[in-house]
Amino acid sequence: MSPVVELKGVTKKFPGVVALRDMAIQIEPGEVHGLIGENGAGKSTLIKVLTGVYQPEEGEIHVDGERRKFASPQDSQNAGIACVYQELNIVRQLSLTDNIFLNQGIKGPGGLLDYKSMDAKATELLASMGIKADVTKQAAIFGMGVLQMVEIARALLKDAKLIIMDEPTSSLGESEVDELMRVVRELRSRGVAILFVSHKLEELFELCDRVTVMRDGEHILTEDIENMDNDKLIRAMVGRSVENQFPKQDNTPGEVAIEFRGVTSVGKIKNVSFTARYGEILGFAGLVGAGRTETMRCIFGDLPVDAGEVLVDGKSVRIRNPRDAVRKGIAYVTEDRKGQGLVLNQSIADNLILSAFRHVTKGGWLSPSKVHEMSAKSIESLRIKTPNADNLAGKLSGGNQQKVVIGKWINSVSNIYLFDEPTRGIDVGAKVEVYNIMNTLASQGKCIIMVSSELPEVLGMSDRVIVMRGGEVMAEINRDDPKFNEDDIMKAAWGERQEQ
Repeated sequence: MSPVVELKGVTKKFPGVVALRDMAIQIEPGEVHGLIGENGAGKSTLIKVLTGVYQPEEGEIHVDGERRKFASPQDSQNAGIACVYQELNIVRQLSLTDNIFLNQGIKGPGGLLDYKSMDAKATELLASMGIKADVTKQAAIFGMGVLQMVEIARALLKDAKLIIMDEPTSSLGESEVDELMRVVRELRSRGVAILFVSHKLEELFELCDRVTVMRDGEHILTEDIENMDNDKLIRAMVGRSVENQFPKQDNTPGEVAIEFRGVTSVGKIKNVSFTARYGEILGFAGLVGAGRTETMRCIFGDLPVDAGEVLVDGKSVRIRNPRDAVRKGIAYVTEDRKGQGLVLNQSIADNLILSAFRHVTKGGWLSPSKVHEMSAKSIESLRIKTPNADNLAGKLSGGNQQKVVIGKWINSVSNIYLFDEPTRGIDVGAKVEVYNIMNTLASQGKCIIMVSSELPEVLGMSDRVIVMRGGEVMAEINRDDPKFNEDDIMKAAWGERQEQ
């Protein structure tokens, strides 16, 4: 049987960069094929070649053994290839039915859309994946898990032979991840091929039949997943062994940097109290919706403090907006780097100075030499992979974009750093680099507060952990406490309040 899709010797070039070089991959019918590699390895370019966004300069694309050329995304879709992207392509103001039938509606007599047939088909498609939902309702009222199933339903409506899933679990809660994995297995049993792109190694081992590793735009290996382990995958990805995934450095905590005393933001968090010290990394753990991000937003002045008291350096403060927070030396690396952390259509240099204008101006005007000096220093120290500082931030890989966001705040010369899901959607090698940046800041006496949904990360990098649930603090656990483990943190996250 021919592969559903096969790439042979595909090369894609951009000015100054070879994004894919002699790339080859075969995806079989009814196979979940993992695709992994560092940020910048060429995964996104490969996806865009498969979906007709980019046309390669060299090489061939075969579908069911027949050579094809994709001049546009429509050509790829007509060949039976669909993609569920990390940022979902959902129009939230429209109904689930409208989203499933985007640009492919069923027309009845008179050329009008036949919503009776469309609603029935949409309900059938979602039900086939175990989702019961009122398809006439606006997409905006549904969670990320349902909306992702809507994207998959859209692909099934087009009789897709291959569904590409690009970091599909990055914004899902634990139960939604379980549901997605069940659906992926069901699709495989129907003979649909899945190209599963993920940075989470445990997902690859749980789901995939085979895995392909890319590095620097090239094919490194394709192997049955049963013949691989974590170390082999990491070595193939980064070209070296990452001995310590969580390179925690020990520091002696200093004075209290920030303190919450019974802080409430109505409808968001309730009676939250904690302290964070200079020179330490304070982790925040909990399930999706626990109130961790809302707590960070209260610190940064993005949510109101309706009751309680916030203290910075021992002094009671009113942080009314993010500008107040920045003036008090607080930096916020948000979980949404593309939507809130970067200006994607501006240069890397422009983004690196966004929070540091006072350091790169002269007489009220931007100093090109200071901008160049600051951006060059950031690119070198943070190892941002780019030909030059004039490249658009939107053209960078996820890991390099994250470094630009962090660099922007380091250039602001802040004292308190809020890292919200700092390694979401970036590869193992880039994660270690982010951890080392956090270590460096802590060793310089900065206060680091880290929100993470990955318990190994929380345990690996934190000096203390605050566990939240439903907007409240359930536990505070020190690194030397016997309860500093995954089981006890999860018990607290599920509602078992512990004495503090």
